[in-house]
Amino acid sequence: MTIKKLETKKIKWIDLVNPTDKEIEEIMEKYNFHELDREAVVEENQRARVDTYEDYLFVVMHFPKFDMKNKRYFNNEFNVFISKKFLITIRWYTASSIEKIFESYKNKDKGEINTWYILYDMIDAMLDKSFKLLDKSDRDVREIESSIFGHSRKKETISDIMIKKRNIITLKHMLEPQIPVFKILELRMNTMFKDEVEVYFENLIDKLEKIVSEIVIIQENVESVEDTLKSLFDLQTNNSVRYLTIFSAFMLPLTLITWFFWMNLELWLFNHYAVFWIFTGTTIVMLLIFIWLIKKNKL
Repeated sequence: MTIKKLETKKIKWIDLVNPTDKEIEEIMEKYNFHELDREAVVEENQRARVDTYEDYLFVVMHFPKFDMKNKRYFNNEFNVFISKKFLITIRWYTASSIEKIFESYKNKDKGEINTWYILYDMIDAMLDKSFKLLDKSDRDVREIESSIFGHSRKKETISDIMIKKRNIITLKHMLEPQIPVFKILELRMNTMFKDEVEVYFENLIDKLEKIVSEIVIIQENVESVEDTLKSLFDLQTNNSVRYLTIFSAFMLPLTLITWFFWMNLELWLFNHYAVFWIFTGTTIVMLLIFIWLIKKNKL
């Protein structure tokens, strides 16, 4: 567990990363938080929400974190307790953006620090990080598209598309439900801090809506690339079947002649070497014509 504290005469910020049950219990008892909040913190993967109490708000939010090993996104859940006097953040995974924010506030004028702006700063940083993740996903999709139409198509292309498709759906299911939550958070923060925060939290809502819109566009692009690849595979399969069918139709008469005359009838004409070379030469010429027609795309 990692715990960081930033304290001034007016406010206190406590940031806990992967705390134990005992440490969570101590925080709950010290600040007299509701027992349902404790259950929500301990039980991971809670739905995003805002719970309003007389002197504080409890907020659950989710932001994406990328797992390099499995090449997939998972929830980095943020549990936030905020009032005018304190800000307590509890999360289960590290976030470099939050670490940078914490360090930056150490050098600020302590008299200018307040809880609502720290929360705004944290959410804004995580949304900016989400934008960067989407930019990378968009570039990856374009690279896959280029490889499909180029000469560098690989066997891993299908798995790459499936991974991108799964990750985009994960991001959509993670972030889209938080739009109404952010709107509720804006109203509650306005009430608690007397409307001085409205513009800031409206900005967060706009950013989140843009992120969700971008996710929808990337999802459509991934599905389009997948459909294109399927069409190319179908075309290749149809061409292979067509060539095999033509070749079979070409070989069938020769096979019939060989079987009927050479295996069943003792005719002197077909026992002659010249006949053998005639049939062989005819077969080779027809095969060459067949290959030429294929290369000229006339078949």
